[in-house]
Amino acid sequence: MKIDPYQHQESWVRWKKKIHELGFIPEISRANSSIILCYLNDMELGINTSLSSSKGARSFTRLRTLKSRLIFLAKKFEEHFSLDDITAITEEQVCSFFTGMRNGKLIRQDGAKYRATKDFVKNFKSFWHWHQKVAKKGGKTVEDITQYLDTSGEKPEWVYMNEEQIRQFSDNCKPHYKALVLFLFDSGVRAPTELMNIKVSDFSPNYKEVTIRDEVSKTFGRRIKLMICPEIMKRYVKDEKLQSEDYLFTLKPHNINKYLKRLAKKLFGEEKSQAGQKYSELSMYDFRHNSCCYWLPRYKSESALKYRFGWKKSDKIHYYSEMLGMRDTITEEDLLVDVTKTELEKRLVHAEKRADLFEGQVEVMKNQMVRIYDEVTNLKTQVELLGGITCNQS
Repeated sequence: MKIDPYQHQESWVRWKKKIHELGFIPEISRANSSIILCYLNDMELGINTSLSSSKGARSFTRLRTLKSRLIFLAKKFEEHFSLDDITAITEEQVCSFFTGMRNGKLIRQDGAKYRATKDFVKNFKSFWHWHQKVAKKGGKTVEDITQYLDTSGEKPEWVYMNEEQIRQFSDNCKPHYKALVLFLFDSGVRAPTELMNIKVSDFSPNYKEVTIRDEVSKTFGRRIKLMICPEIMKRYVKDEKLQSEDYLFTLKPHNINKYLKRLAKKLFGEEKSQAGQKYSELSMYDFRHNSCCYWLPRYKSESALKYRFGWKKSDKIHYYSEMLGMRDTITEEDLLVDVTKTELEKRLVHAEKRADLFEGQVEVMKNQMVRIYDEVTNLKTQVELLGGITCNQS
């Protein structure tokens, strides 16, 4: 069984039950409710999806995200453009709306600027392409009004800590949290999704390797080496009296993050880290970023690093590390090799030619020695024969 730390499935089922009883989504118009429910139903079944996207039903996490963002957009389109039908929006209207979200012309209820506008854009594009596909099946052609929408966006800020800060932070943690923090930093697993599904049986007997099972990973399963926390994990399992099939960490993610934020604020204050986020906003997922920064200069191959973190694309390496903590490792020895490579190659060729010449000379001398040996042997034989004849005559 896979643990769902955020209870996405339960929340989705509860929401569907509530809507089924009502017969519509209460926050928006009946027309918008109908079209959005049709869209969500297809996504739950995995039909009328883009040919370029993954096949099959969408995850409960994805369904909840699509649901909340499309209801949000439907409400805003009703408010700003008096549209009771989301599919009636024009290209100019949708472009102006998302531009307003980006530049701060449209603000949140708390007065702050919207974050991650690109995610709302991507969700709307997915919905609109579904709308086009369904309309085409009904014999209608719907124009793609999303082709000029900007899907770029700034990367979310996170908390960066160098090795000394990681050590200081873990040393000040309670024993339970110290094991958790060092395991996150060493392994780089996704938290809380992969973290909460790791069992004692997933470790090797000496705790120097851990398996992220395929069914609990977002991408693919993997078996990775632990270089920092084996002894700590071994002691943690013993102290907690955990059995083979027990899950490693069972605290609620919210409580864990609350503890991390409180301790980070106590140690490092409210200052911003190099990755833009305040230390006081530290979360479990920040340790995946920091783990990438730690392992990047230590891995000899990019493919091995991607395997450790469960990534399929190389751009994730820069996304997670932002090259923080990197250092220039070039040496004079490396420079010598690069600068004199051609000269060394020439010398090597010359030496090989001299070796070939010397080998030829040796072969000639060897043949000469054989001939001299044969002549000496023949001469010795003749001398012995002459000596024998002389003795007989005497």
